[in-house]
Amino acid sequence: MSEAANAPTASEYIVHHLTHWQNKPQTEIVDFTVFNIDSLFFSILLGVLGSLLLWQAARKATSGAPGRFQAAVEMLMEMVDGQAKSIVHNASSRKLVSPLALTVFVWIFLLNAMDLLPLDLLPEIWSKIYGLAGHDPHHAYLRVVPTADLSVTMGLSVSVLFICLFYNIKIKGLGGWAHELVSAPFGTSKNPVFAVILAVVNLAEQLISFTAKTVSHGMRLFGNMYAGELVFMLIALLGGSWAFSAEPSSLMLLLLHVVAGWAWAVFHIIIILLQAFVFMMLTLVYIGQAHDAH
Repeated sequence: MSEAANAPTASEYIVHHLTHWQNKPQTEIVDFTVFNIDSLFFSILLGVLGSLLLWQAARKATSGAPGRFQAAVEMLMEMVDGQAKSIVHNASSRKLVSPLALTVFVWIFLLNAMDLLPLDLLPEIWSKIYGLAGHDPHHAYLRVVPTADLSVTMGLSVSVLFICLFYNIKIKGLGGWAHELVSAPFGTSKNPVFAVILAVVNLAEQLISFTAKTVSHGMRLFGNMYAGELVFMLIALLGGSWAFSAEPSSLMLLLLHVVAGWAWAVFHIIIILLQAFVFMMLTLVYIGQAHDAH
């Protein structure tokens, strides 16, 4: 049987790469007992790596002429701290918010940067290990970009929501925030009937606002990274078509694969930086809004 006959179809290739390594098969659309082990593994690994990098920069910081790594980290910290000061005006809150924003930026950048690895590199290594363990290597699923997993991005955005709720209560008090929920943004009325109607409308608007901000926060990051991952898969298919073809004319596919892959990788560097920055800025904006009284 020829290599072409053994080659997966384009749809099989994409479906395989879009399938997560899970603790058990998912039989329902929503099942909180199913975990994407690959997303958890790479998220924790890169979180630890990012923390070690920042710790290493702080440990080796000198008051003299800084090295390149220290200078880069200092520039990043100044940028994040400047953005935090312009949005969150409470100096006490910034003691937590500024490091949080820095952590968010570095962590999400590292998660996004996994998209720059060769698409089949880690999955192929994992399939070899999986096969040596006595399993069918064709069932060795591995997705290496955690931010292309909706459960990860929504988990991040929900965490930001909880932080916003914390600051709403801390800054305004539980009673003050509860009053704001039923009085903003449309105000109140002295008429009892209108007061009740406005309270319901205000509460509904506040709940919709919190929900919309949280969903859009997570979906924006997921959508951009998922789309970028799909483009890399389509580019990889060009190389696969060349590899499993014996025709001399297929060399054009190889050339297109190399050129398109290089161009998209360069452009994608801007995307992963931008998406990390946008997620960090929205985090600061939402926390800053939690400090504002209506």
